[in-house]
Amino acid sequence: MNNLHFIAIGGSVMHSLAIALKKAGKQVTGSDDQIFDPAKSRLEQYGILPDKEGWFPERIHSGLDAIILGMHALEDNPELKKAQELGLKIYSFPEFVYEHSKNKQRIVVAGSYGKTTVTSMIMHVMEKAGRKFNYLVGAQVPGFENPVRLDDDAPVLLAEGDEYLASKLNPKPKFLLYQPHIALVTGISWDHINVFPTEMEYIDAFDELLDGMPKAGTMIYRQDDSFVDSLIKGHTDSDHYTVTFKEPSYIVKERKFFIKDLGEKWEMAVIGKHNMLNVAAAAEVCHLVGIGQEEFLNHISDFEGAGSRLEKIHESDTAVVFKDFAHAPIKVRATVKAVREMAPKSNLIACVELHTFSSLNKEYLPNYQRSLMPADHKFVFINESTFSRKKMEPINEEEIKEAFAEKGVRYFTDKKELKDAILKAKTGKEDYILMMSSADFDGLNIAALGE
Repeated sequence: MNNLHFIAIGGSVMHSLAIALKKAGKQVTGSDDQIFDPAKSRLEQYGILPDKEGWFPERIHSGLDAIILGMHALEDNPELKKAQELGLKIYSFPEFVYEHSKNKQRIVVAGSYGKTTVTSMIMHVMEKAGRKFNYLVGAQVPGFENPVRLDDDAPVLLAEGDEYLASKLNPKPKFLLYQPHIALVTGISWDHINVFPTEMEYIDAFDELLDGMPKAGTMIYRQDDSFVDSLIKGHTDSDHYTVTFKEPSYIVKERKFFIKDLGEKWEMAVIGKHNMLNVAAAAEVCHLVGIGQEEFLNHISDFEGAGSRLEKIHESDTAVVFKDFAHAPIKVRATVKAVREMAPKSNLIACVELHTFSSLNKEYLPNYQRSLMPADHKFVFINESTFSRKKMEPINEEEIKEAFAEKGVRYFTDKKELKDAILKAKTGKEDYILMMSSADFDGLNIAALGE
């Protein structure tokens, strides 16, 4: 397939896949009704940014080998309808990646949290170890030009396995479509309430992933997670292998984390208990592809994290500012604990933006209870326009305070008021500011908060 058209090319993985295919020598075109940075700039850099936004059926023709359809495109999309009329092959991006990789060993990192970081860790180690592999990850990773790489001669595909739905034509969780030989489940915590209305429906997606594992497939999971343990044991038999990982022995000294292993202390560039668990999970996958523990620890020690995952965006003598993608309750809880563990006596200002369908759902909101507890100052922000854009009922301050159930929680819907509150909460000495969101706090300049 050499001539490809992307419907909804502006998506985070969609535009990265388009770039990967363009770099591989394919003819790539695309359309979208809205394209934002960084996708817009990156598509322009590679010469595949649509000349104007919108849907144009005339761009669909019989000379195309395939259509790659993004989740953003609806069933009545005019380009999709034209492609169907012409009888063209139509793939969601995970279906296309599987088609490209069906003769490769496929490794999928799944779970409600940590999957981007664990996938990035494995990429980092395999690259430094000189291994040939393809990959797909949902963030920019230091040392990698593009979040997607698809080579014909690489024997392995490593993919971050998102449980969100693939496309309107194939509304299955994306990770099911990769059909992995090795599946790592970091942990399960109900999310994406708009497509999984009940916790059981969410769990069923992971159940189906494990149920579809091939003979001699390997399942990796956290040893002390009783919930995932019971789920995986329901799928184990003589045809499958199971591997567990656990929290490694580690210490924190002078705001640095050290893993104790092989009789030595290995300094890590990442912080937090949850990241020490992520290191342990990545080690198991690397072991299965032939990378020994000492080589792994040598390579992982300088891994600095994936983009927007506890990313340090400002540091001075008086203040440090972190930006983190955390938005689900379990992610928020782990991220706040990580910064507090690193700097136990510093002034910690933690702010979370709620903007996903799940986080704005009043029935789901109590899952955030005490998630900001380790912080000295606890702020919750919602961009007021989010309610109308998502057609959801607004949430008031009392509902936020009741849901978070913590003394001192403050609620903001105006970014200027939020900024003023953060600046007022600073002491001018050892301030740690943690901004958590998968959005952008209505365009707030986060780095400037530390100045």
